[in-house]
Amino acid sequence: MTTLSYERKQVQLLIIQRLIDKKNQGQSLSKDDINYFVNCATELETCSDQSPDNATELSEEEYIIGDMLKAIYDKTLNEEETNHLTTAMINSGIILGEQWPKDWIRVDKHSTGGVGDKVSLVLAPVLAACGLKVPMISGTGLEHTGGTLDKLGSIKDFKVIQEEEDMFQILDRVGCCIVSQTSKLVPADRILYRLRNETKTVNEHGLITGSIISKKAAEKLHALVLDVKFGKGAFCQTMDIAKALSEKMVKAGNTYGVKTVALITDMNSPLGYAIGNALEVAESIKCLQGEGPEDLIELVKYLGGQLLVKVEKAPTLGEAYDMIEATLKNRKAIGKFELMLQEQGVNKNYAEDLCKKGTDIFTILPKSKRNKELKAETAGYVHGIDAMKCGLLSARLGANRIKRGDIINPAVGLVLKTHIGKEISKGSTWVDIRYDNELPDNFIQELQSAIEIRPKEIKRQSRLAYIVEKIPTDDIVKITCN
Repeated sequence: MTTLSYERKQVQLLIIQRLIDKKNQGQSLSKDDINYFVNCATELETCSDQSPDNATELSEEEYIIGDMLKAIYDKTLNEEETNHLTTAMINSGIILGEQWPKDWIRVDKHSTGGVGDKVSLVLAPVLAACGLKVPMISGTGLEHTGGTLDKLGSIKDFKVIQEEEDMFQILDRVGCCIVSQTSKLVPADRILYRLRNETKTVNEHGLITGSIISKKAAEKLHALVLDVKFGKGAFCQTMDIAKALSEKMVKAGNTYGVKTVALITDMNSPLGYAIGNALEVAESIKCLQGEGPEDLIELVKYLGGQLLVKVEKAPTLGEAYDMIEATLKNRKAIGKFELMLQEQGVNKNYAEDLCKKGTDIFTILPKSKRNKELKAETAGYVHGIDAMKCGLLSARLGANRIKRGDIINPAVGLVLKTHIGKEISKGSTWVDIRYDNELPDNFIQELQSAIEIRPKEIKRQSRLAYIVEKIPTDDIVKITCN
């Protein structure tokens, strides 16, 4: 692939350094400033011949883009800067929906990331079974959270890289696809997304909004639901922070003509029971067969229900929930998932075996070489399971990337045997560790500290805490994209 000339690169580095200095001094970046920065990031992405998953060191250009992200993280982006960033990122690539049939009702979902969050794997085929088109563009893991594409990577021959024409064909035949960003769709975000992880700037609200809304606006969606998580295992530690981010993203989504709603959901404890890539795929398939964890099915219904009502596929949320439950019971959702696997490269017999009810799924998916059960040290009721500790410890087993260049092990992770509100006896198993190599130092002690057991009975609370939907629009200026 081509590379930037030395002279051009030096000029770019100098100008971006001036923008970094400007931001570090507390000044706002202008539209031209942000356009220049995004254009440089786009040019670097399209000229780079490095694999972001395998490269172990940052290039000179990546370092300075990372320094800009750090300046933005420290000083934050105001609303005008966020709008400029989002628009510039959209305009860095193509707009997908312009070539798609007008009768396609296009919807999508995005989560800010959590531990055990495998909702996308279930929700996309559920919505397709309800008659919607779901061009789901997903990412890899950020920090302690698992990525949807990493989970799908545990399925043999599943191809997340699909060009625009391939996406069209899959959506036409199945109704849903789960893919990575194409080389032409918001290319600026590809480099900014991975460098946010490298530079520990993941949770700046303007950067999150720009990343998410640019991709969804480029899909030309009719409706979007955002799952904004708060709590120990989320980037937003408190409800107030999650609400502020939700309002920013809902406003931005509506600004770009996408009917947007945000559900603020609890991530103090892991979602479901499985944490780790193949483990979460297995749990998702169980859910699609109508046998998934209660909190996972609940969240699928809440998120999917909002979309079905937004696009007038269901008159009420209650009827939308019934539609979703029906797709899980009548096997239409698992049928869509199986067909999506085949359309995205998976062998037909493999896909059928994987989705067949009663299959020993770990004769098909990667399975860890070892396992170790941890026992409860006291009796009582489970009041807490620390999602952050579970996420970080799973990453130490190899379930996620801790640093650039790390190779993910799809087989490893944790399987919880209990959850919030459950009664547990002393000496009973509360978590099963799935691992290949020797457990890291102090791993058992750290994991044992993740569970909180008290004598007093406690009821499980709904994951859904708050809905952000109607944002004042008087001051919204409709933004047009090239």
